[in-house]
Amino acid sequence: MLDKRFIRENPEAVQDAVRVKGIDLDVDELLDLDRDSRRFQHELNEAQARKKRSSKEFARADEARRAELRAENDTLDTQLKTLREQLTETDEKLQGLLLLTPTIPWPGAPVGPDESANVTIRTVGTPPEFTFTPLDHVELLERRGWADFTRARKVSGERAYALTADMVLLERAVHSYALDLLQGRDFTLVSVPSLVREPALIGTGQFPAHREETYAIPADDLYLAGTAEVALVGFHSDEILDHKSLPIRYAGISPCFRREAGSAGRDVRGLLRVHQFEKVEQFVICAADPDESDRWHAELLGTAEQLLQGLGLAYEVVECSTGDMGAGKYRMNDINTWMPSLGAYRETHSCSSLHDWQARRARLRYRDTDGTIRFAFTLNNTAVATPRILAALVENCQTSEAQVQVPAVLRPYLGGRELL
Repeated sequence: MLDKRFIRENPEAVQDAVRVKGIDLDVDELLDLDRDSRRFQHELNEAQARKKRSSKEFARADEARRAELRAENDTLDTQLKTLREQLTETDEKLQGLLLLTPTIPWPGAPVGPDESANVTIRTVGTPPEFTFTPLDHVELLERRGWADFTRARKVSGERAYALTADMVLLERAVHSYALDLLQGRDFTLVSVPSLVREPALIGTGQFPAHREETYAIPADDLYLAGTAEVALVGFHSDEILDHKSLPIRYAGISPCFRREAGSAGRDVRGLLRVHQFEKVEQFVICAADPDESDRWHAELLGTAEQLLQGLGLAYEVVECSTGDMGAGKYRMNDINTWMPSLGAYRETHSCSSLHDWQARRARLRYRDTDGTIRFAFTLNNTAVATPRILAALVENCQTSEAQVQVPAVLRPYLGGRELL
């Protein structure tokens, strides 16, 4: 959400952001509603002032004048009622449009409608060259008894999976590796709830635009979150933090749930696109300083790259286009990890700077050194998300005997085992 004054003073910039991000929003309608809201508020204030003056006069007026004032007050009461109703209706419509208003994107972002316009800015590592015919992760896991897709689908439907035996241990090892690295960088570890209320989803920006992607539990007025970021933004909603507490760094771990609406026809085999997964999310709240935000963006991106390098996986870093980054993102970099079975890189991380877009929605503020209350800046990036990263691990690290070479960084969590 953008500041209303900014929208008034920079309508062309907002209209351009709407265009390049592909947002269905009429900026002129938003500006008309904003003018109406301010007009109704001004008229309401004037009518309330007249009513106050009338009340004071009534106390010292004679009976004849009091009769006149009663008639005037009846008219004022009707006018006040109408104005309040008009203001409420207008503000509700205005708020609905403000929630759709996108952040002005980073000037260096490629302009394009979707991920086809993304630009690879660097490639790190070399994909493995096998001297044997490699298995895809589904074949390998089923051959070793490390997953049961058939029974999981019997219980939960399509895109369900059940990890078993050593794959459960490998998943735990990957998360422990990520949590230890982030704790060493002064991130506060937090296990967050996956059941969230609607305001948390509005504050993060998941609602209203992505409501169809979220699992709802109507009986309890709750939803299943698709990332720990939802709870982490919500933790500090409606708070005014002290500037000395910033930056706040969280490593949030949680089960995550996504309906994956509209993903038909994309890669859905095995562990690649599932409805339930586990994720460690990097999340930062910092001061409202673009330069500081840029520094944190680079650090969150660098941490994800360090994690992948430790796992020995080849990857590419992508500059996401305006049409791929979503409404709230100022800048977004995806990291795509090499998947041998696809012969391509596949997204495993997404690093985003949102400036104050989320903070305005969630009323997440801080008191600056001069006492000024400001909206904070927020950023996030995946640390690890399983099971997708497990698919990359087992495919890239497999041997001709359908074993998996354990990366050195994970061996301490697996009792020193070098092979699974």
